Formats: sequence, C-alpha cells, structure tokens
Amino acid sequence: MAKPVSKIRDEFTRADIQTRKELFKLYADDGRKGVQQLIAKFKREEEKLNAELKRLETMKVFEKKYSSYKLIAGIDEAGRGPLAGPVAAGAVILPENCRILYLNDSKKLSASKRDELFDEIKEKAVAYGVGIVSPERIDEINILQATLEAMEKAVKAMDIEPDMLLIDALTIPALPYKQTGIVKGDAKSVSIAAASIIAKVTRDRIMMDIDKIYPEYGFASHKGYGSKAHIEALKKYGPCPVHRKTFIKNFI
Repeated sequence: MAKPVSKIRDEFTRADIQTRKELFKLYADDGRKGVQQLIAKFKREEEKLNAELKRLETMKVFEKKYSSYKLIAGIDEAGRGPLAGPVAAGAVILPENCRILYLNDSKKLSASKRDELFDEIKEKAVAYGVGIVSPERIDEINILQATLEAMEKAVKAMDIEPDMLLIDALTIPALPYKQTGIVKGDAKSVSIAAASIIAKVTRDRIMMDIDKIYPEYGFASHKGYGSKAHIEALKKYGPCPVHRKTFIKNFI
C-alpha cells in the first residue's frame, strides 16, 4: 500500500537539506498529484533558501577581505534623523561562518522580522553592545558627534575587545582600532547589518516606552521621525522634554 501523502509531507517537513534531496529522488515517480505538489513546494523552498544563502555570501565580502582580523565588529546607528528621542548605536561581533538567514539592512525588514533577528543575533554573537546618546546631548554637540559618541559607547559596551571595526559610512576617531567606513554598509556587510538591527530595535523600544509618557505625540507609530501627524502634534502641544531643540526650530 502506498504511503499516505500526509506521512510524506511530515517526512519532507522534518528533513534536513541532504535528506530532502534523497526524498525528491525517492518520490519522483510517485504519480499521485498530492505527492508531486509536495515535491514542487519543497523544491521552491529549496530554491529560495539557496538564493538567500548566495545573498548572504555577497554580504561577507568585507569580512573575508579583513579575515586576518579575528574579532571584526560591525557598527551602525539608528535615529540620526528624527525630531525626538535619542540616537542609538549597535556593535556586533559575529562568529566566523555564522549564518543568520534574512539578515539585512534593518530598514529593509519588517518590525516583526527585526524583532526575530534581534533575538537570534544576541544569541549567536560573540559579543554585542549598545550605545545611547540623549536628545539633550545631541543638541549640545550636534547629531554627527552624538552618533560617533553612541558608536564609541556601543563598542566599549561589548565584553570582548574587537581588533577591527566595519562601520556604516563613518570612522570613529576616538577609537584606536583598525577601522573602515563602508557607504551603505548595512546592506553590504553581515556584521554591520546585525549592528543596524540591534540599534534599530533598541531605539524603537525606547520610543515605544516614551510614547507611554507622552502619548499625544504618537511616538509608538513614527518613532520620533517628522511625520505629518508628529509635526501637527508638535504645533498643537509644543515640544516635550525628548524633542531635539535644534531639530524642531522650523516647526514651532
């Protein structure tokens, strides 16, 4: 008697990549429509996985270029542009040959995917750190210097000292390590992409907490960026303590 299609589906679902290839061969001549649909479905999934693995390989070019350094940290920030809230930075050292599927520039990911990857990055990273610089400090020293300060804090927050830094677009003069700035690095380096997710999720959660204190501004939805609703609220209620005074001059 032929094996039920439901049992074959379970086999495919539980199988690793190599076992799945063997199952493709095993059931290739099974003429039942349900079995052939299963084979087609899992082959499509395999093609998507292979495409994702190739994409991730292209994001390791800088890690490979500097492979003589054993502790490469990716650095990125979140929150340079908003009218309110802190700027945050993340620093991440990933283990060699680390595979985190769908790791990408945080701006290209949904909030739910960022949250999922945030946990996976923290679990798999050799080390990670976060740096936060307040709106008051941003107003005091300007956003570029505040961003560099947040990045410096993130690197120093790691419990392991890096020997190489890959940074999105910038270099950090205050740090003594070998470093290189990569334009749009969060889309070109797995280390920087991981740091961008750590920074983005951390800052978004801060803004959601701030929203509970100042709900009239809608921080939970726009995270402090200059959306139409945010600007209207700013004009109606005036600034609150987390607004960046140097950023809102044109609106009040």
